[in-house]
Amino acid sequence: MMPKFPFLKNKDPKNTSKVFIPSRRDFLKIGSLATGGLLLGVNFQCSGPRGETITFAPNVYLSIGSDNQVTIVAHRSEMGTGIRTSLPMIVADELGADWSKVKIVQAEGDEEKYGDQNTDGSYSVRMFYEPMRRAGATARHMLLAAAAQKWGVEIADCRTENGEVVHSGGKKIKFGDLVEAAKDLDMPDAESVALKEFAAYKLIGRDVPIYDNLDFATGKAVFGADVDLPDMQVAVVKRSPVIGAKVLKYNEQKALAVPGVNRVVKIEGAGIPPGLDKALEGVAVIADNTWAAIKGRDALEIEWDLGPNEAYDSEQQLKEMLASTSVNGQVRRERGNFNAARQQGGQVIERTYLVPFYAHATMEPPAAIAHVHGDGTCEIWAPTQHPQWARQAVAQALGIDYQDVKMNVTLLGGGFGRKSKPDFVVEAALLSRAAKLPVRVQWTRDDDLHHDFYHAQSAQRIRAVLDKNGNLNGWNHHTVFPAIGATANADELHPSDGELGLGCIDFPYEVPHIRIETHESKAHTRIGWLRSVSNIHHSFAINCMLDEVAEAKGQDPVDFLLGMLSEDKDLTFDGELKGDFGNYGEPLEAFPWNTRRLRGVIQKVAQESNWKAAVSSGKKVGFAVHKSFLTYVACVVEVANGDNDQLLIPEVHYAVDCGIGVNTDRIRSQFEGGAQFATSLVLNSAITLKNGKVQQNNFDGYQVIRMPQSPKKIHVHLVESMEKPTGVGEPPVPPYIPALCNAIYKLTGERIYRLPYKA
Repeated sequence: MMPKFPFLKNKDPKNTSKVFIPSRRDFLKIGSLATGGLLLGVNFQCSGPRGETITFAPNVYLSIGSDNQVTIVAHRSEMGTGIRTSLPMIVADELGADWSKVKIVQAEGDEEKYGDQNTDGSYSVRMFYEPMRRAGATARHMLLAAAAQKWGVEIADCRTENGEVVHSGGKKIKFGDLVEAAKDLDMPDAESVALKEFAAYKLIGRDVPIYDNLDFATGKAVFGADVDLPDMQVAVVKRSPVIGAKVLKYNEQKALAVPGVNRVVKIEGAGIPPGLDKALEGVAVIADNTWAAIKGRDALEIEWDLGPNEAYDSEQQLKEMLASTSVNGQVRRERGNFNAARQQGGQVIERTYLVPFYAHATMEPPAAIAHVHGDGTCEIWAPTQHPQWARQAVAQALGIDYQDVKMNVTLLGGGFGRKSKPDFVVEAALLSRAAKLPVRVQWTRDDDLHHDFYHAQSAQRIRAVLDKNGNLNGWNHHTVFPAIGATANADELHPSDGELGLGCIDFPYEVPHIRIETHESKAHTRIGWLRSVSNIHHSFAINCMLDEVAEAKGQDPVDFLLGMLSEDKDLTFDGELKGDFGNYGEPLEAFPWNTRRLRGVIQKVAQESNWKAAVSSGKKVGFAVHKSFLTYVACVVEVANGDNDQLLIPEVHYAVDCGIGVNTDRIRSQFEGGAQFATSLVLNSAITLKNGKVQQNNFDGYQVIRMPQSPKKIHVHLVESMEKPTGVGEPPVPPYIPALCNAIYKLTGERIYRLPYKA
């Protein structure tokens, strides 16, 4: 079963989380965390389907030992975002623990115990901020009650601080000295547990370094390929070079002759569609070490039936996609009558925008370790963003019960959505069963680029109509790209409502006549979600066109967009959409589309970047604004010519409204990294296919930026807010791309309509 895409999945907006005392037996299932003391679990009802009553689903555990050790279980995957730090620190801050002495333990993949563990879609903090606070507050209340009882004082005269309960009269007692008494107290009613005022927090809203920094710096951190088991074999796979290709026959003799090679195993693929959770067709070489496996794979002789995608050419498809946008498509949003507005006269600006396939290209290529035991059970170690999906896919591939698969989650050397998909984990399980030994499947960089789940290439056509008074009166946006869903269902030829809700149908500006259309496009390779998903190409086209419209009107682009927002209000798009607006899985009542907040980041980035002064002084600066993953972001990018006309990016300014900024250090880091990531998409990166095969083999062909191309100064200006926290992992990318393109136009006089930009 394929889960809903992370950016579409419904969450129950009601805060029905529940703190409880789990059995010690259940707690100890995740490791020997505590031999005595207070144990608390949190049942996050919001992780379950809407309306479902969950009787036992402790998504997180908090342990306070009699030795004063506070242990918090992290149930999300760490890939450099700092989520393994940010969620536990919410608990610790509300509790009043000494953060320097808190121990964090990684949870295994177990939906029954931890609920939704999918670390994708920029929603971890958004979903778990309130339940984590409640868990810490409940433990704090119980410790305060135990101390008050011990001292014979009022609970209101006590507080927690640095791992101690402190009385207003000056008495102090460590948490560990209270846990035996606290654990015998009745659980307080949720209504009686007061959460701290925001000003009382010492961690939330401040810079907190990543918990694992020391292990990263000293090489102790364990990533997927770092796991080493007794008698473990290493496997590499020669996968189908074209999606849908089948092995007709193969000769393994030369591979088996390579010293260290022990076995050659054929893997059955799903064919067409390839699936989001299936292994590709291929032949695996299992050996004593990685080098022997690679040399053995080089020696394999395979005859392929390349199937119906043998002649596929991505450039030819892109031309066909672009041509399709010149005629009427399937209407997905309509306001007023665009065609009538066009016929009324005035100026029509019509532009097309092309974006290539993109690969995830995580610095750590996929790797997974599986051990299928003699009794048929299986244990996995993997850098997975979605441990439950991986566990489920392995169980299905092996034909065993879901409960017979144990999923251990390692650190991830980057994810960007790639490591949500469990295909590489399935490979490891199948090969371990064949070898009857633990097996690590190791992907090389070439494997990673050739067999990714790519961000879809896209073609867009936008027609903007200026009436006789020069006002933007009509907006017609055509967008066409292979849908993510087509990877699992070949009949899906149009983008889903959810994909269009990522920066296209939620066009927020006051234009009287709007018509948004899609066109058919078939997937000939595996399509997946990449950091910010279809916001990438939608923001590029929309913001570049709006910049051009502002120029045609003779207006500053910042002033133009501020004027286009009209009054402050919540947008609903009622009566205009021909489908659903997913709003990233949240109801609009809880997370409204608010023009005031969009206006706020525009004004803030203009102020912080000294936009007016920069423009008047001749600096080459570009501007764009975009809302994604419920976060509002405006961006200004400055460019200049360096030696030999090399493009330089001296300065970048972001204004960010993500609600409450839980860990401001991590927010800035996400935006600093997002600017580098997005620069690669604009200047360097592209995947192309010819005869059905990916043409790029390594970073020589699929290029990411080097240090000379990197932005030199990146300023992240956070809007102070007490709104609910929203995503920060993906929102840096969409506005940066058009801001950089608009800046390059100011420098070169050349508008950018196709990525990557080549000077």
